[in-house]
Amino acid sequence: MIHFDLADVELKLQELNEEVNQENFWDDQEKAQSLLKKLNDLKNKLNRHKELEERIDDTHAMIEMLEEESDEELAGELVEAVKQLANDLDGYNLEVLLSGEYDANSAVLAIHPGAGGTESQDWAQMLLRMYTRWAEKRNYKVKTLEFQPGDEAGIKSVTLAIEGINAYGYLKSEKGVHRLVRISPFDSSGRRHTSFASVDISPEIEDDSQVDINQEDLRVDTYRASGAGGQHVNTTDSAIRITHIPTGIVVQCQNERSQHKNKDTAMKMLYGKLLELKEREHKERIEDLKGEYGQIAWGNQIRSYVFHPYNMVKDHRTNVEVGNVQSVMDGDIEPFINEYLKSMSLGGGTDE
Repeated sequence: MIHFDLADVELKLQELNEEVNQENFWDDQEKAQSLLKKLNDLKNKLNRHKELEERIDDTHAMIEMLEEESDEELAGELVEAVKQLANDLDGYNLEVLLSGEYDANSAVLAIHPGAGGTESQDWAQMLLRMYTRWAEKRNYKVKTLEFQPGDEAGIKSVTLAIEGINAYGYLKSEKGVHRLVRISPFDSSGRRHTSFASVDISPEIEDDSQVDINQEDLRVDTYRASGAGGQHVNTTDSAIRITHIPTGIVVQCQNERSQHKNKDTAMKMLYGKLLELKEREHKERIEDLKGEYGQIAWGNQIRSYVFHPYNMVKDHRTNVEVGNVQSVMDGDIEPFINEYLKSMSLGGGTDE
């Protein structure tokens, strides 16, 4: 069964079409593009729903034909059709679960190593590869916004824009501390090490009308970009770091040659983080947000990746376990994402 409010989607489509047909629609180019994206997303969802319903009807028709007359070839086609339909329905039901206000948006993903120097910095780079592979498999576009290489290996920090429909809805399940247990390649004694890295996810916000930021609450610093994403801009102080003083949120961008463009991108990142925090803390106004946002306490990990003495990746929120660690590191994180979304839809937790 597909959990889908057809009437609600059709009503939203009608409202968006009315906005698109207004005379002054293109006066604000950025807003117009955002509305067109929402319109196309809803049309695609509606078309996919109708296509699946048609396939269900076709499957029922095949069953009725087989009940009337035995046909081995048709029976084989039915088995394959049912398998494919079940798989597509499962995937579609997960898409429908992404009903949050920003779930359809692109995502901004940031990775920071924990204490431990080179070992944890290498783990952060392994996570970067994992998420990049996952995004590529889904045909999402990946853009590096900020990159700080490690001292000997790995990374000190990285921020990515992952662009595509539902990127934030899927990736919000990855927010938290990720724990690695392995024999360290950087330890000449071959001892086992435990490393941590935090993953932060926020929606990419195109319309900042919901956010009212007091400029006095911001500290803006410029610095020289370095490493991947900054090779072409590291001759000037074009990179931007913005700190939102009341919450402690820090965003950085070094992707563009222009300091102005980097600042615009960093502000969009800040809007997304503030809106995500506002939603999570159930606050009506940005100025009501309190406390530090940045550090997640080590030990509160959401997932463990064990390479030694056995191979297993376990999500501590849903208890999903995968024995093929290499597959997970190659980007196959769907089992963890899917089970998290299902648990959330059943009231198994809060969206933190």
